[in-house]
Amino acid sequence: MERIVKSNEVQIPLGSSKKSLWKEIYKNRILYLFISPFYILFLIFGLFPIVFSLYLSFQKWDGIGEMEFIGLRQFKYLMTDHIFWQAVSNTFIIWFISTLPMLGGALVIAFLLNAPFVKAKGFYRAAYFVTNVTSIVAVTIIFQSIFGNSYGLLNYILKTIGMEPVKWLDSGILIKVVIASMVVWRWTGYNAIIYLAGLQGIPTELYEAAKIDGANTTQQFFYITIPLLRPIILFTVLMTTIGSMQLFTEPQVLLGNSGGVGGAGLTITLYMYKQGFIDNQFGYASVVSWALFVIIGLFALLNWQIVDKAGSK
Repeated sequence: MERIVKSNEVQIPLGSSKKSLWKEIYKNRILYLFISPFYILFLIFGLFPIVFSLYLSFQKWDGIGEMEFIGLRQFKYLMTDHIFWQAVSNTFIIWFISTLPMLGGALVIAFLLNAPFVKAKGFYRAAYFVTNVTSIVAVTIIFQSIFGNSYGLLNYILKTIGMEPVKWLDSGILIKVVIASMVVWRWTGYNAIIYLAGLQGIPTELYEAAKIDGANTTQQFFYITIPLLRPIILFTVLMTTIGSMQLFTEPQVLLGNSGGVGGAGLTITLYMYKQGFIDNQFGYASVVSWALFVIIGLFALLNWQIVDKAGSK
């Protein structure tokens, strides 16, 4: 007997609803054919790699020979892998060093670009955004010539004014500062454009009323702009965090696969690349990738809770 599905007052046989669904799909088969390339490419290059990496995380595989199922052994090793935790620490330090000046500078730039006294706003918007579309490899090479230990531009300037040159790429903390400076240079303009879009949604009447009450530009910035931009600021913090957790090109081109002196510039993504494509430990590289997924997920959850609490106030 056919199962019956009740829809308000009309009883529809479940079997007939399935038949009508397939009938509609067949009827619109040409439309589905046109959109099918996207789903096929997503299955091949999107979903399959994710599922296969999860499968690989339980295997020991060098990429050529047979796979060996080892269960959770690699996950247990990850918890005691001091190099992995050093990479996590390096990534968080770089994120902390770069986030504050980047988002702070982006907020100030957006506030100035939104000011009525600034002329040629379109030019400045394009100039600040062009840093985001510049080749990362080219930017890294330029920064390498600026912070080079022997022939860097900064050391040349220091020698010219009578100061001792600095070994930028031989110090653990200075390596992180150099990488953070590249992140700040590349993403400040991008975040400034996002803040500018948010600023344009703030009613100008609020600023006019503040001026009438005697508030100066600084007071308007801290008491009107920042509170109303709080959700956008939290969004940029989350996106910056996700981007910082995936830092790869900058430390790889600047320092090589080892991450520089003592692994000071070794990030999580660079360590994952090294395990998979240098040491041929594809199973363990998959474990590192899933650990990165968990870290980013925890940050996303934290951001959602902060936004939810801020919105409920």
